[in-house]
Order: sequence, then C-alpha cells, then structure tokens
Amino acid sequence: MKANRFRTSAAALACMLLGQAAATAQGTFLPKGVYAQEHWVATWAASPQARAGGPPRAPQAGTPQPGASGGAAPAPANPAQASSFNNQTVRMIVHTSIGGSRVRVELSNAYGTAPLQIGAAHVALRVSGAGGAIMPSSDKGLTFGGKPSISIPPGALAISDPVNLAVPKLSDLAVSVFFPADTGPFTMHSTGLHTTYIMAGDVTGIAVLGQVPTTRSWYFLSSVDVAAAADTGLIVAFGDSITDGATSTVDADRSWPSILAQRLLANPATANLAIVNQGISGNRVLREGTATNALARFDRDVISQPGVKWVMLMEGINDIGQGSRAGAPPENAVTADDLIQGMKQLVDRAHMHGIKAVGCTLTPFAGAAYYSDQGEEIRTAYNKWIRTGGAFDAVADFDKATQDPANPKQIRPDYNITDHLHPNDAGYKAMADAVDLSIFTRKK
Repeated sequence: MKANRFRTSAAALACMLLGQAAATAQGTFLPKGVYAQEHWVATWAASPQARAGGPPRAPQAGTPQPGASGGAAPAPANPAQASSFNNQTVRMIVHTSIGGSRVRVELSNAYGTAPLQIGAAHVALRVSGAGGAIMPSSDKGLTFGGKPSISIPPGALAISDPVNLAVPKLSDLAVSVFFPADTGPFTMHSTGLHTTYIMAGDVTGIAVLGQVPTTRSWYFLSSVDVAAAADTGLIVAFGDSITDGATSTVDADRSWPSILAQRLLANPATANLAIVNQGISGNRVLREGTATNALARFDRDVISQPGVKWVMLMEGINDIGQGSRAGAPPENAVTADDLIQGMKQLVDRAHMHGIKAVGCTLTPFAGAAYYSDQGEEIRTAYNKWIRTGGAFDAVADFDKATQDPANPKQIRPDYNITDHLHPNDAGYKAMADAVDLSIFTRKK
C-alpha cells in the first residue's frame, strides 16, 4: 500500500515538473510566482555619471532655450540646489521607445561612496501634459527580492522585481524613488532634458504634485526594461552631447535617438527594435572629460544592456576640440590615428558579443569655441575612415546630413543654435532622418 502511494506521489511530481517544463517552453507564466524565462529589452536608459558641482540649475520659466528655431521654450522653475537627498522623494520622467506588458527598473549607485538606501520605489504612467502627475490606476510599487526597500552597495546596481504594467510605446513613465537617509554623492545623468520633481518625505505614490523644486537631471536611475516578444532587439546610441540631445527642447524628446525611435516604430520592418540613449555631454573616447571615457564605460553602457543587437557610435569631437584648441595641454593632444585606434577597440568589443556597429560621422564644428584648422583636418580624416575604412557594419553620415552646402566645415545655419556645434531640433531631426532603416534588417 505504501509502495503504491509512493509511486502515485512520484508520478504526480513527475507530471508537475513536466507541466512546468512545457509551460516554460511555451513562455507562459507558472503558478506560485515561478515564471518562465522572459525576454527583457531596455526601453529607456541613461548613462550614470558622478556628480560634478551639484545638480544643474534649471533656468527660470521663460528663459530662452534653444529649440526648433533657436527661440524660447519655457523651462521648469524652482531648481533644486541639493548635493544629496535625505528623506526625500524624487520623481523622474522617462520616455519609452518600445512598449511591453511588464516592466522593471534599474537603480545605480555606480559612483556612490557608501551604501544607498532605497526606502520605496514606484513606477506609473504619466498623465500627458500634466507635469509630474500620474494615472493612479497605473501606479505600481516596486520590490527588490520581494521587499519594498533595498541597500545598494557602492559601485553596484539593483534591478527591481518585474511588475505587470501595460507600457505603451513612445510614452512617458514616472519613476518615483524615496531616499530615507542621506544618499551621499549623486550617481546621476546630468543632461536629463526632462523635468524631475523633488518632494519631502515618502510620497512615491502621490498622484498630483503641487509646486515643488525641480531639476533637469536623472538621479540613481539608469534603465527601464520591458518584457517583450522574443524577436525584439535593442539599438544603443552611444556618444557625447550631440547624442545626449544637448540644446534640444526640454520635455519634448527631440534628440536624434528619440526621433529615430519614432521612425523605427512607425516602420513595420523595424517596429521590433527599441533604442536607448547612452550619450554623455562632454564625453571623450580616449580621456576623461565630464564623465568616464568611452572605452571605460562601453561594457556597462552598451554590452550589458538587455536585448542589445546594434550600437551606433558617435564619439570623438570632444577629443578633437579639447586636444587641438589653442593653449590645450600637451597631454590632450590627439591625432586621427589615435581616434581610429580607439574606435576600432569599441567595434571589436561589440563584435565579440555579437553586436553590430554603425559608424556615425562627426558633424561640422567650424565656429565652435574649440574649433581649429588642425582639428578640422583630424575630423575630416576620421570621417573618411568611418565612411571607407570597412570597420563598421553600416554607416550613418551625420556630417553630410547637417553640413552647410556653402561651407561644409560648418553646420547649416538653420540647424545651428548659435554655438556652431550642437544642432537645434531641426538639425537633430535631419540626423535621425539620415539613418537608413534597412541596415537594421539586413541578414549580413
């Protein structure tokens, strides 16, 4: 009798295990919190930076900000001047590329000097056009290993447990994080170009905000991922301020990666591709600038991104400008061969991980503060190598897309915001429109 009961129990256990295996193969959810393997893809990301001099001061409302025509675009008022957070909630707005049925959030303490205490974190759909307000029915409290709080060691990151949330493509999410104790130095992304809201206490689930201090940076937030179909892939836009979207209109998603996301999702052949922006203003390939050099941050910001299939590389203008301007320190000097060697390293490392690389030519900079004829010679030689050197799987010619036909050394006047380096909204659109989407669907 006991033997029969044993055989019956063993058979039942075998059937349960076979059923779970079958469910996993079909990609369905399993009972009691046991889930099949999901395909995660980043829908938004921002490269972590160390804080340098505190969060950037947001201009007062009405201060002219370069936009589509270089005119005024209202900016958020009441800038926060803190150097750390303590018993405060920070609500950050991020713009998705692809959508998904489930979402998770990554918080980074990459540049912290002590453990970072997360008291609570929420994610929700933002009410369109309503500042930091969220849709209450969409608000989800996040957990980390089933707990609402977590301590993140210095240099580490934490990925939240996934939550069920229908995330639309090209939509705004609000990520609210409560810091119960002093955070210490920020791990942040300085050029957020979206309004961030700072409030006292734990108000992570509050729906409507009053008048609160704001900035235009993201803090301790490095990625938002969605569970997507198995054939969904990711493109990482990797570069400096021109990729970051510096000088584009605030709260409008006018960087070239944001506009390219719209094109990708509107095209049936590429609608399964997400794109995230890993540009850092002031970044250089070979040396430290305003952030970790491109060679050092490549693994973190490109290779480790979930779902990555392509990287678009646009780096080097800061190396050229800072190295060849009058009075530049000798240690900043750079040649075209130096840049080519550095870029080859990035391409080789991408290929080692099965990631295809798009070389993006550097846009014109005659008239910029750090322009020189020597720098222009380096840029010309570097761009020639990108176009003809054969190192890349494809090329996006941003130089030709933005140059002035009357003087190819400078950016087109109607794309220039006055500094002769950064495009306005129209210039960023021209860059995005110059990308041949078929490169992402080629078999080889």
